[in-house]
Amino acid sequence: MRILKGVAFTPPSVFRHQTAEWSAVRADNFEGVRHEIFDYVFKATSHHLLLASERADWYDGQTLVDGLPTSHARASNQKLTFVPAGARFYGWRKPRALPRGTFLYIDPRSSLLQPELRFAERISATLALFDRDLWETALKLKAQVENSPQNPYELMRMNESVSPLVSRIRGGLPNWQQKRLTQYVDEHLAEDISLSSLAELAQLSPYHFSRAFKQSFSVPPHRYITSRRIERAKSLLAQRKLSVTEIGLDVGFSETSSFTSAFHKVTGETPTDYRRSLA
Repeated sequence: MRILKGVAFTPPSVFRHQTAEWSAVRADNFEGVRHEIFDYVFKATSHHLLLASERADWYDGQTLVDGLPTSHARASNQKLTFVPAGARFYGWRKPRALPRGTFLYIDPRSSLLQPELRFAERISATLALFDRDLWETALKLKAQVENSPQNPYELMRMNESVSPLVSRIRGGLPNWQQKRLTQYVDEHLAEDISLSSLAELAQLSPYHFSRAFKQSFSVPPHRYITSRRIERAKSLLAQRKLSVTEIGLDVGFSETSSFTSAFHKVTGETPTDYRRSLA
């Protein structure tokens, strides 16, 4: 597979990229490096585009996909956007936090589109979708880009199809455990969620649980918990019913300073500034 042009950004220097290519899929991990307004555009006649947005918080902007209403959404964290071959994907954004995600350029003949994964049943052209199976697949491919093997034999094996690539990622948590853990975390954000309690829930030792969790979610348990706390905090900040201190306590931070520090690290601004930006 050869894609001459992927999503084009203007200015191009606002993002850094890490890519890998297999027989039917090209993955491009991208991350913003400057808080600067940018434009973007993509159209390919021979490949679908699947965008997995890990972090996408905006002050302003719009996203357009041919055939869909214009989106002015201010946040699309952990959401998928699908652009079928031949459709145009374009717009502009003013980032609140440095964006991060993965573009997957998919050949229609890819094994990702085989009947057992029911790709065509899950999505047509759409914005801000969440499908757990597709999200997990995107994260596994993202991880493969970050840890791209140098062994020629492994590269040859990976090029045979995407299915062997995904099945080769072993040691992760099965879907039922992932669902149980995510539900548990969301229900206990105000509490001290220890690694040992999560490992016990998954019936694994803390060491093996940490490795399996990272393989499944692409981040360590503590980073996942923090990200969920910040997402809950952002929702509460938008409602304006509680003070910043109360919200910090409500999402599991014992001190306002630690809440502010964690929030700033994830979003690039303080909780107070984030609330003001929503006014």
